[in-house]
Amino acid sequence: MENLLSLAFDNLSSYDGPKIRKGLRQVEGLLANICLSRSQSNKDRRASTMARDSMQLDDEEEREPLPPKTLSEISDDPAFYEFFKLQDGFEWNVALRLVNTLDRLLARGADGSNDLLILSALDLVQGVMLLHPPSKGLFSREMHMNLLLDLLEPDFCPAIQSATVVTLVTALIDAPRNTRTFESLDGLLTITSLFRNRCTSRDVKLKLVEFLYFYLMPETPSIPSARAQPAGVPGLLQRSPSKLAKAFAGGGADAPRPRSAGDGDTRTQEEKQALLGRHLNSVQELVEDLRQSTPFGGVVG
Repeated sequence: MENLLSLAFDNLSSYDGPKIRKGLRQVEGLLANICLSRSQSNKDRRASTMARDSMQLDDEEEREPLPPKTLSEISDDPAFYEFFKLQDGFEWNVALRLVNTLDRLLARGADGSNDLLILSALDLVQGVMLLHPPSKGLFSREMHMNLLLDLLEPDFCPAIQSATVVTLVTALIDAPRNTRTFESLDGLLTITSLFRNRCTSRDVKLKLVEFLYFYLMPETPSIPSARAQPAGVPGLLQRSPSKLAKAFAGGGADAPRPRSAGDGDTRTQEEKQALLGRHLNSVQELVEDLRQSTPFGGVVG
């Protein structure tokens, strides 16, 4: 796997568009091999081959989408286990290479081909953070969070803005330290300014409203510490606890929660409501709607 990652990283570090595209596809192929099920019985394989031969399909039509693996299948996969362990180190961390690639793409300016590369990189960043949650720790650093906020500028196309909002949500889920970085960089001002901008598309504004709903939800850090593993934690996090997990380790269930959030601490819904209220007048309406409509599985009381 190190050889595959090395080839992809070489291409991602290039300033040549086609090479960057090749590197992104190599990373996508690696993640697809981990996430998509390849198990198929001999009987099913023979039946599938006979069907293709009889219908005389061309190469593109022959490719049937593979079903995704379940969480238990992924966590028991040796390839995933190897990938997860490699991501805990600096040298082979895919998210870091993708973020650096995004930074170079951002410096190239806006054009059609460059926009497609940015979209592809954002999708892969989301996927890597979901497969390896400790990689979210990259966005506790201001330089990396600023990169996402820069992609929310009005100069970028609606597709990039929407993809960036989704990437931002992925980076903030169960990561209070990242949320504090987002707030310290005036991320709420960036979000609300884009929402009020008359040139912002309707689809992007819907994404931004969804983000605000998400932001106002109660914060619960879920990345476990290396010292203790709760019974309900998925096996993928029990296998290879990251050093970043210690950043989310509290003083135990009986430890008092600070009233005001510091670096890495959670904020209450009321505290976040007050912060958002500096930039948006209808925050209370959002909170009431959040409680009445019970989105996200009704987790807001």
